[in-house]
Amino acid sequence: MNAILYYAPGSASLLVHWLMLELDVPHELRLVDFSSRAQKSPEYLALNPNGVVPTLIVDGKPQREAAALALWLAERHPNAGLAPAIDDPRRLDFLQWMFDLANEVQPLLRQWWYPGEVAGESNSEAVHAQCARRVAAHWQRIDAHLAAHGPYLLGDAPTVPDFHLVMLMRWARNMPTSATSFPQLAELARRMKSRPTFKALYEREGLEEWA
Repeated sequence: MNAILYYAPGSASLLVHWLMLELDVPHELRLVDFSSRAQKSPEYLALNPNGVVPTLIVDGKPQREAAALALWLAERHPNAGLAPAIDDPRRLDFLQWMFDLANEVQPLLRQWWYPGEVAGESNSEAVHAQCARRVAAHWQRIDAHLAAHGPYLLGDAPTVPDFHLVMLMRWARNMPTSATSFPQLAELARRMKSRPTFKALYEREGLEEWA
């Protein structure tokens, strides 16, 4: 597979980048400079009409949506054990967590970072308050699940949703209630951040916060 990953440091592309390192997938990185709004340039929109990252070029064809790319990567490398097989009894739980994080938690964090997209800049404070309350409730819910069924979302070993969850926890690092204020989530973050690929990811993207 010839792959090119268009990314911005710390953004949703982090999930795909991390998994490509974890799965040892050969790839080329191409930075999308958000400071110059390169993600809205005609050249980039021709690859990704949504004007966001990631975009993954696979054998010359642009593909998008971080959660979909993450699932696809895991299924391309079944021996890594990051996605249960279709006939695995954990498969439905796996898919539920994939959609839960992508549809319930991630949109709230995007609203936190970009409140003007939701209600205009004049209402940013109200958006922040609403997002903070709802995200904290999600952390409490997920922490309770980990306490009962952990240490990872599907039990004894990490799967793709754990990588996704840690990315979202990083996004929420400066919110009033951090994910790591919950003991099970803090332990999950510690475990995942101790992986060699996390260090490599930070070095390649030039990240420092929440290391």
